[in-house]
Amino acid sequence: MLESTDTARSTHRDEDQPLSDQETTVVGGGIGGLSAACYLADSGANVTLIERHDQLGGVAGRIETEGFRIDTGPSWYLMPETFERFFAAFDRKPEDYYELTRLDPHYRILWKDGDRVDVPDDPDAVADLFESYESGGADAFRSYLDGAERAYEIGVEEFVYRDRSRFRDCLDPRLLRAARGVTLLSPMADYVADYFEHPKLRQLVQFTLVFLGGAPHNTPAIYTLMSHVDFNLGVYHPTGGIASVVDGLAELAVELGVDIETGRTVTGLDPADGGFDVRTEAGERQTDTVVANANPAHVDRDLLPDGASEYGEAYWQNRTYAPSAFLLYLGVEGDVDPLSHHTLVLPTDWDDHFEAIFERPRWPEDPAYYINVPSKTDPTMAPSGHEAIVVLVPIAPGLEDGPARERFRRKILQDIRTDTGVNLEGRIVLERSVCVSEFGERYRTPQGTALGLAHTLGQTGPLRPSIRSSVSDSLYYTGSYTSPGIGVPMCLVGGEHTATAVRDDAVPGPIGRLLNQR
Repeated sequence: MLESTDTARSTHRDEDQPLSDQETTVVGGGIGGLSAACYLADSGANVTLIERHDQLGGVAGRIETEGFRIDTGPSWYLMPETFERFFAAFDRKPEDYYELTRLDPHYRILWKDGDRVDVPDDPDAVADLFESYESGGADAFRSYLDGAERAYEIGVEEFVYRDRSRFRDCLDPRLLRAARGVTLLSPMADYVADYFEHPKLRQLVQFTLVFLGGAPHNTPAIYTLMSHVDFNLGVYHPTGGIASVVDGLAELAVELGVDIETGRTVTGLDPADGGFDVRTEAGERQTDTVVANANPAHVDRDLLPDGASEYGEAYWQNRTYAPSAFLLYLGVEGDVDPLSHHTLVLPTDWDDHFEAIFERPRWPEDPAYYINVPSKTDPTMAPSGHEAIVVLVPIAPGLEDGPARERFRRKILQDIRTDTGVNLEGRIVLERSVCVSEFGERYRTPQGTALGLAHTLGQTGPLRPSIRSSVSDSLYYTGSYTSPGIGVPMCLVGGEHTATAVRDDAVPGPIGRLLNQR
């Protein structure tokens, strides 16, 4: 348990405390929950964050044993200005809490036909790379990247940093003006095909959809913005991994006055007296406001009382979920060249793999997969003479992962040997794995999705579950299932939106709107 102090509470800015003395309980200590807790505490609320696991961070956890430190979830540090923006809201900087290294190359791609490229930390060098595959590829890349930057400016400024989680939030003439000239709604695959002929170049600008839990055919083209994130803004590594970022968020939360209780499970949320009775195995506590960083399907099904369902079972059965994953966490003795810090292993045709995730769910026969070796950059991640490795294969949510799981493990280790030339077997000194069942059991996710709701056209912006509950004016949501969506930066900003909604609802009218603009 991490408890705040009266001294910590005194860091709040008195003039910005519309929630003074309001009791607020944040259920779940993922990125969104920690973010919301910081903003709420800074607005004067008495915040208690309850996390059922011993570690904070949700899926962004850490395995730490035998000299290895391995991130169990996200491993890419993208959109650095979003983290700077978050910490600046509290007069701090990311470097107050963790160190960053900018990666060059950003990542390596090994195609299964033997081709290999390193994607450099220089857009001009990337343009030369594109030209080497296709005449006119450099100019096409620069034009595409200009469009990606415009999409980023629109997408991030108008849909990420500005809360548009309700339909009325989208009735904004400024939004319509900003959208001119940008194809927002066509599928990503069609948009990319207008720029590049070579299938490998199309893959290079589309693989980042994995971060959104989508596929080229079902994700709107506005998410070309991810290419600007990738090629222009850079890829970073925080020393100690993404779990060090979680440590920093928790440290900040305590400084702002948040009481953090880990290893405590919320078993029920009962509306009572304009607030909620929050039930845990230790008893009940009354709170004015609940912010659920637990996914809304779990809250709907398991925590709210009978008859108080937000959406109903049919709603959750008819959603399109982002992939689940088969993950191997490995400590390996010896060298693993040619694997880089981030390595993507891709078939030249990945349509079958996407079909196995979204169209006809099954274990992929020729999978695309990702290998993370952070110890290539950061010696704190593994003991001397060893490497920390994470292997991630996106798979369909809802797959049965019983006996098939061990067969798939053997297949992936053999694929790594064939596709990369690295034989891991016989050198593995630490091994753990996670698959569909663990995501479903540990995080209560529907169909064992690893990420949440996919960013399809019908599940973007106000078409995602609302941050405001219709069950009670005192219940709010944050996290990857709500707006703005999937990814560490999105959840960081989503926590801000939820805290702002709590604050504005507590101070209605012109004053609330003024606070919302600050």
